[in-house]
Amino acid sequence: MKVGFIGIGTMGGHMAYNLCKAEFEVSVNDLNRDLAKRHLEVGAQWADSVKAIAQNNDVIMTSLPGPKEVQDVALKADGLLANMKPGTVWFDLSTNSVTVVRALHAKFKEKGIHMLDAPVSGGPKGAQSGKMALLVGGDKAVFDQYRKVLDAIGDQVFYIGNSGDGTVAKLVHNASGYAVQAAMAELITLGVKAGVEPVALWTALRQCALGRVRTFDRMGNQFMQHKFDPPDFALRLAHKDVTLATELARELGVPMKIAALTHAEMTEGLNRGWGNLDSRSFLMLQKERAGVEIKVPAEAIKAVLDRDG
Repeated sequence: MKVGFIGIGTMGGHMAYNLCKAEFEVSVNDLNRDLAKRHLEVGAQWADSVKAIAQNNDVIMTSLPGPKEVQDVALKADGLLANMKPGTVWFDLSTNSVTVVRALHAKFKEKGIHMLDAPVSGGPKGAQSGKMALLVGGDKAVFDQYRKVLDAIGDQVFYIGNSGDGTVAKLVHNASGYAVQAAMAELITLGVKAGVEPVALWTALRQCALGRVRTFDRMGNQFMQHKFDPPDFALRLAHKDVTLATELARELGVPMKIAALTHAEMTEGLNRGWGNLDSRSFLMLQKERAGVEIKVPAEAIKAVLDRDG
């Protein structure tokens, strides 16, 4: 199978190299030809243009900085849309705009070309080792047909859903990760300013109950199932704990924007009469504001957790 790869920088370079090692017939293109040296050494071919990549491969992959670069490669006269053959496949591995992805998908579909968004997660180390997730949106049959190409660059390949759904999942993943880290940074600075040695504090956080559970796994219980009764730990008690933490922050002069917002949300939950429900019941406020219903059967959550060990 012929695979063309456009964009062999920090992430793309490793992914293209892994495709070469998996013995696909790979051709590469980048604005900087010097980046292709190691790929050429293991059998890849250099393509002088995007047009050449588009015309001579069954599968095309792009790993580019953002929406503008993806649109340029896709839509210019010498780009993918004008030169790919009907029936060929394009996987965009970039972190892109959902609007751009869905618009491109529609344009390529009109010409009989399959476009799937497949943003990756794992950073440069993951791209190099192959321990990386791909979050794929688009035609399921095409995903299944070309799964072995995706498996060559990542060990966690997930079909998320329709066009753009992979990109939505990637954006939610990235933003949630940084939001959690922002909250942790806020609270660790509180602990250090209160006199606790940083490594001892961090170690305690890691080894307490929440620290021993993968960050996002706990969302599978109350929030995802919309089941807050009976409680694991009552909201009124959790509210007391967060109140004490924010009071300490005020005493020490530590800004606590995220914790203060959390406290306000918990207070509103108490005012709704949820004090004896689970401590995470205040998260219902966000569902309400967003106008979405999330109520997943317990069996579906268990299946995911059991599958991942």
